[in-house]
Amino acid sequence: MKSFNCILALLMLLHSSHQVWAKQWHAQPQVSLQQTIDKTSAGDTIVLNSGRWEANNLTINKQLTVLGQNWPVLDGKHKYEMLDIIAPGVNIIGLVFENSGTSSYNDIAALRVKNTSNAIIQNCRFVNNYFGIYIQRSTNVKIVGNVVQSNAVSEIVNANGIHCWKSDSLQIIGNTISGHRDGIYFEFVTNSLIKGNSSFGNVRYGLHFMFSHNDAYINNNFSSNGSGVAVMYTKHVKMLYNKFDNNWGNAAYAILMKDISDSYVEGNEFVKNTTGIFMEGSSRLKLNHNRFEQNGWAIRIQASCDDNEFSANDFIANSFDVATNGSLVLNKFDGNYWDKYEGYDLNRDGIGDVPFRPISLFSMIIERNNASMMLYHSPMAALLDKAEQLIPSITPESFKDETPRMKPIKK
Repeated sequence: MKSFNCILALLMLLHSSHQVWAKQWHAQPQVSLQQTIDKTSAGDTIVLNSGRWEANNLTINKQLTVLGQNWPVLDGKHKYEMLDIIAPGVNIIGLVFENSGTSSYNDIAALRVKNTSNAIIQNCRFVNNYFGIYIQRSTNVKIVGNVVQSNAVSEIVNANGIHCWKSDSLQIIGNTISGHRDGIYFEFVTNSLIKGNSSFGNVRYGLHFMFSHNDAYINNNFSSNGSGVAVMYTKHVKMLYNKFDNNWGNAAYAILMKDISDSYVEGNEFVKNTTGIFMEGSSRLKLNHNRFEQNGWAIRIQASCDDNEFSANDFIANSFDVATNGSLVLNKFDGNYWDKYEGYDLNRDGIGDVPFRPISLFSMIIERNNASMMLYHSPMAALLDKAEQLIPSITPESFKDETPRMKPIKK
């Protein structure tokens, strides 16, 4: 017992001495940042005051906090990757990362976190960089409250704002990302959270998922991107309470879902997009309580999709509510509100007494021949749809909502 107490006292002494000897360093302009980093010990803090600091492949290989005061700028001079973090427990707060190098064969980033854990990148600004933040083979990294901005004009010569690869348990919260190829990119990333971000004005996608399972993106805004979000080759994803608006273009989608399964799409708003949701090869998805308003197509569901459930969604003022390229019905629509529904509710229970068939004849014609879109506002198109409603012949007769709601679910 006596020896145990001695060991405990020694551990407490070591812990307290570490706290006492942790040091705060004020970086000096005449000393390179790498020299200052090399002088520090684990647990120290480096304070940078306002001004410009040349950043040529700086490396942090110990637990440090780098704290900016009045927005000091790390300048890559259009040549360099600025900062690499290769140690656990590093905090980067309040810095500006500007003008990284670019390369068609190297993934040059303003800030890279690799093969480590428990890093925090918070309240920083990333301006005019190739990759903004690059996370690779790392765990428990938090990226919070940053502004990541560039001026991408082409997806070929520009890179991603926040790029994450082969990592786990990331938290990307409250960031603003614009002007990149993809705002946020996930590949082989698991058990991670994307929440409260605004990703807009990116050339390709606001958010791009590839082979990334058991993740969630919640309460984000994806606006005016080439497309909103692409989720591909993925399972067990939660897509909740996001807003997708003004994603327009010949091949623009608010969400592109390709070969995903066992996932949830709930409480989202799809407003003024070319296509709200495009689904291909996707199975066992639950799409509930979403609002589709003023889109070209609310949902385009390919014949390769099966066992998906659409319930309690609102379809309002879309050019086409649902389109498909097949005749076999393998998905279920139940209890949705359709503003094009012309049925009646004699018992006043809020549910229409006759089913609604959301697929118009003209939408199927367009799926097979895109050029026919020029006839969309013609009297012939309206006449064809009315005739098809009375005597279904081309549209899938069993593709219908048996219990259409008379009023929108969301006010």
